[in-house]
Amino acid sequence: MSGCCEAQTLTKAGDSQTQRERMVREQLMTAGRDIQNKRVLDAMRSVLRHEFVPEHLRSRAYEDGPLPIGHEQTISQPYIVAFMTEAIDPQPGERILEIGTGSGYQAAVLAAMGAQVFSIEIVKPLGEQAQETLKRLGYDKVKVRIGDGYAGWPEEAPFDAVIVTCAPESIPQPLIDQLKTGGRMIIPVGETGGKQELYLLKKQADGLRKTAVLPVRFVPMTGKAQKKGN
Repeated sequence: MSGCCEAQTLTKAGDSQTQRERMVREQLMTAGRDIQNKRVLDAMRSVLRHEFVPEHLRSRAYEDGPLPIGHEQTISQPYIVAFMTEAIDPQPGERILEIGTGSGYQAAVLAAMGAQVFSIEIVKPLGEQAQETLKRLGYDKVKVRIGDGYAGWPEEAPFDAVIVTCAPESIPQPLIDQLKTGGRMIIPVGETGGKQELYLLKKQADGLRKTAVLPVRFVPMTGKAQKKGN
């Protein structure tokens, strides 16, 4: 019962604002993490993270770690959301493809920075819930599609950036193809339950530049990605 009361308390504007300020100061700006992009930090301050987690976990919404959101999926640790966002540095008006909507939190952060977000979620109940949450909170720059993200969203391509929040064993070629020349992609790659690396890709006229930037652990990309791995 106490957790329920804490969740209700956290929805009060003042309490959640204090929690967000602390999250930014202690989890993102602290030594060793050093998120420095002011626009990213402002977006992380503004988005109500507790609205994107199950009600019984809202008292834990601003903890330094991932949380379950059902269907064997998670909402990423705030630091990872900020790190991936800073890596692709979304600009106002840019078109961003997100693979793995989840609860909608990452899409909300991108939209808070002025990007137009096209997000794909393979788990129908999660995608529908994310649509409802994003609409309720006024994030009208986010479009959510239910489907397999492996093939991307070709009719809305090309994209200025692609952000992938689930891990394939190799980078899907359709996502590379839908990235503009000069565009950026951030994607975790690796085996399920094994070593994964977060890669930053930059598509240049003379080819693709790929850099490993952080060891991570994400849920696997399902659908066609798993069939390709078999």
